[in-house]
Amino acid sequence: MAKVAKKVAKKATKKVARKAIASSKKKEVAVTLHDLFVDEVKDIYWAENHLTKALPKMHKAATSDELKSAFEKHLVQTKEHVARLEKVFRLLGQKPQGKKCEAMAGLVEEASSIIADTEKGTSTRDAGIIMAAQKVEHYEIATYGSLAQLAKTLGLNEIKNILGTTLEEEKETDKQLTFVAENHVNYEATKEKENM
Repeated sequence: MAKVAKKVAKKATKKVARKAIASSKKKEVAVTLHDLFVDEVKDIYWAENHLTKALPKMHKAATSDELKSAFEKHLVQTKEHVARLEKVFRLLGQKPQGKKCEAMAGLVEEASSIIADTEKGTSTRDAGIIMAAQKVEHYEIATYGSLAQLAKTLGLNEIKNILGTTLEEEKETDKQLTFVAENHVNYEATKEKENM
């Protein structure tokens, strides 16, 4: 009977030990606000790098000279955004590293679908490309706005200012895309429908 009691005690000890190990593993999963911030910087870094490859494709698919010009300008800015994020990593004492941004991957895929589903050389395609590009801009505006606020909360004022500069550029790009749509592309697209 003493052997049975010893076996039961040993099993109970192992069970408690397994629970303690599982509990400690759960604690390792928990992240600090700083960890979350760094993770999200990695996310937008990947997104901006991915966008440097997508913008030339959107530029090539566009018909309107105004829209092409907007994409050229934003490609230059996007490359600067990547460089700024690399500076953010340095200020954080981290090596620049991206983490796949599923949101940006999806938005770029959606833009590719719009290009594939619309006729080349039409303002309708341009209108669709503008919509896709503005979805990207709105995602970036939300991300940079949140990151700038988190940087402020964490007392990372230089980083907050860097992210804030990019945030303002993303807002300006969104306004420029709206201007092109409202003052040229959308009107031209309605005429295409009338002519069909």
